Amino acid sequence: MQVIVKTGGKQYTAGAGDVLIVEKLEGEAGTKVELTEVVAVLNGSNTVVGSPFVKGAKVVGEIVRQSKAKKINAFNYKPKKNERKRWGHRQPQTHVKVTEVIGG
Repeated sequence: MQVIVKTGGKQYTAGAGDVLIVEKLEGEAGTKVELTEVVAVLNGSNTVVGSPFVKGAKVVGEIVRQSKAKKINAFNYKPKKNERKRWGHRQPQTHVKVTEVIGG
């Protein structure tokens, strides 16, 4: 069984045993997490689509680790003005191992 779950403003396809890399969730490694915003449940030829979410469906997982994404570098300058600005950003992210998928 596969589900489409929404977290951090994005949607992910998840099944039992998958590892999802999502926006930062609170908790340390080993903490259990429940994602309850399930948009759709895909079970073979059966597809249940929620409006907006499927009632009773959830994804249970465990936080594997907290990390940061690859660094994004940015650079601004204005020609002939000797004005230059460089900065970078690393978005925090959480690796979640899906242990159980409960379809509504």
